[in-house]
Amino acid sequence: MAFDITKVRNIGISAHIDSGKTTTSERILFYCNKIHAIHEVRGKDGVGAVMDNMELERERGITIQSAATQVQWKDITINLIDTPGHVDFTVEVERSLRVLDGAIMILCAVAGVQSQSITVDRQLKRYHVPRIAFVNKCDRQGANPIRVCHQLRDKLGLNSHMVELPIGLEDKLEGVVDLVGMKAIYFDGDNGENLRIAEIPANMKEQAEEYRAELLDAVSSFDDELMEILLEEKEPTEEQIIAAIRKGTLSEQFVGVFCGSAHVNKGIQPLLDGVERYLPNPTEVHNYGLDLDKNEEQVELFNVADKPCVALAFKLDDGQFGQLTYIRIYQGRLPKGAELTNVRTKKRFKVGRLVRMNSAAMEDISVGEPGDICALFGVDCASGDTFCGEGINVAMTSMFVPTPVISQAVKPKDKSMAANFAKALNRFTKEDPTFQTELDPESNETIIKGMGELHLAVYVERMKREYKCEVEVTPPKVAYRESITTQAPFNYTHKKQTGGSGQYGRVAGFMEPLADKDYEFVDAIKGGAIPNEYIPSCDKGFKKAMEKGSLIGAPVVGIKCTINDGQYHPVDSSDIAFQTAAIGAFREAYEKAKPVILEPIMKVSIEGPTEFQGNMFGLINQRRGVILETTDENNMSVVNAEVPLSEMFGFSTILRSSTQGKAEFTMEFLKYGRVPGNVADELIKKYQEERKAAQK
Repeated sequence: MAFDITKVRNIGISAHIDSGKTTTSERILFYCNKIHAIHEVRGKDGVGAVMDNMELERERGITIQSAATQVQWKDITINLIDTPGHVDFTVEVERSLRVLDGAIMILCAVAGVQSQSITVDRQLKRYHVPRIAFVNKCDRQGANPIRVCHQLRDKLGLNSHMVELPIGLEDKLEGVVDLVGMKAIYFDGDNGENLRIAEIPANMKEQAEEYRAELLDAVSSFDDELMEILLEEKEPTEEQIIAAIRKGTLSEQFVGVFCGSAHVNKGIQPLLDGVERYLPNPTEVHNYGLDLDKNEEQVELFNVADKPCVALAFKLDDGQFGQLTYIRIYQGRLPKGAELTNVRTKKRFKVGRLVRMNSAAMEDISVGEPGDICALFGVDCASGDTFCGEGINVAMTSMFVPTPVISQAVKPKDKSMAANFAKALNRFTKEDPTFQTELDPESNETIIKGMGELHLAVYVERMKREYKCEVEVTPPKVAYRESITTQAPFNYTHKKQTGGSGQYGRVAGFMEPLADKDYEFVDAIKGGAIPNEYIPSCDKGFKKAMEKGSLIGAPVVGIKCTINDGQYHPVDSSDIAFQTAAIGAFREAYEKAKPVILEPIMKVSIEGPTEFQGNMFGLINQRRGVILETTDENNMSVVNAEVPLSEMFGFSTILRSSTQGKAEFTMEFLKYGRVPGNVADELIKKYQEERKAAQK
């Protein structure tokens, strides 16, 4: 059968943690006949869901890595990626959304729009990914999908409308009403595999008519034909309504809301129909690259077979059989044996093994079609690299990578494990751009950086399991910064005579606080006081000096350095002399500029029963936090606050104990803020003691 790209859907599943993403994915695999038995995320049989293929994921009951698979639903092919919900693994969501055309946003029918739902919404908007919404867990006590639909409008600003209504709620959930076809759908059989279409229950007809009218009114603005039909008070066909919803969805101006419960096998098949009806095929999405032969001019790529191949490596997995590189093909076909060029390294390579991933399992394929998501074996590359075929030199724009905010010092317990320790770090940093390592030159410690405690704990555990490397971990280090609060002048002369030619350079000017950038250099030299060839040397020297401040040895940020005078020697001046002079000038002025310590401030969102709201407030106040807003709904409170990262270590344990395990929290980096005087004094004292100990 000829390949038809209009029958392809590249979609992701995104949501707040514990909304049921992996449970929904498991049902999709089952109803698409990819698997023949359903297993639960925390099932008693110990098998676990297919998309949670890591042992750690099954133990913890959370998704850590995104997993890809391909399924057939009716006559369409769905490339599906299940993404993590925990904020610590947000890069997995970023890299997936970068290559996907559409998404299912899952929400809990009880909790509704939660803190991580807001992050997911922001990510979807960043990559312009159209979405449909699925309100899951309608079988739980307190479920209210209509309230969740309103929250999508109020909290996320989405034009969301119900395309389905639940028939019954909580333990009385029986099925759904399709507001497009105006029919009731029931899910019979042991696993809800048998759909039974029936008349809408009499007690729901009025409600169904009301929400259908609301739906039609909303989508008629996307389709003139539908609007005319409604103005003439005629009844539109099902196809006309679907076309209007599709137009609104693809323009990112409408979100259709489905409902059901994956856990009790209700509502998944109509959701799959929604994927087919409303989410885009690859030809309906505009993808652009940068033409490196034309000064990075933006060019559109087309999902057609007869153009040169362009593919993006969006995820790496370095396993026992070598590096597996997940790619999205944006243009052309990719047959096995084809030659590609890595645009970044300019190296050509031959496609040896081409595979389709089904979570952890893989299936060999002979060709990757336009718009396809597949994987290559044995290609040396980095995440974000672009591969091009003959006759084209285009680079794809990279994904957004958040900055790590927490670090720990690690070392192998035994020197014999050093080789495996190095291998593990090399692999993990290559796979995950938010997991970073560095060697502290002063303490000679290996520092690992990540997005949170869980993020680093998972990698430490993986070193132990996958590389048989036990490591010692010291308490997490916060990524402090230093900055200045006032303007200060400098006038520094570097003069060194060692016999023969010496070193000479004088640099004068001033430094001042800079609000919106880390660093800015201004050349205000007149009359050639410093020759042009030494101006970049001054810039380099200032940057070098900013690598480590004098208060606690943290990087310095938020400084504008202006040079307006200086002096050189025709023989003794050099690049290194002016770099050294600039370093001396910086240090001279830094002490006068009233330096301060900055710390990462996190946006913390705590969600729990209203009865524990006082406990939540208390925990925030104890941690130098500032409460931003509080919302109460359905006996649940959401408290949003700003809290210093240094105060958040061990917070989850204390929160669980003070709320009887009923509250949860998420956090993400918000900004850098000034450390209070008493805390700063303690940090400076500790830094000085560590330096003395290191010198001994």
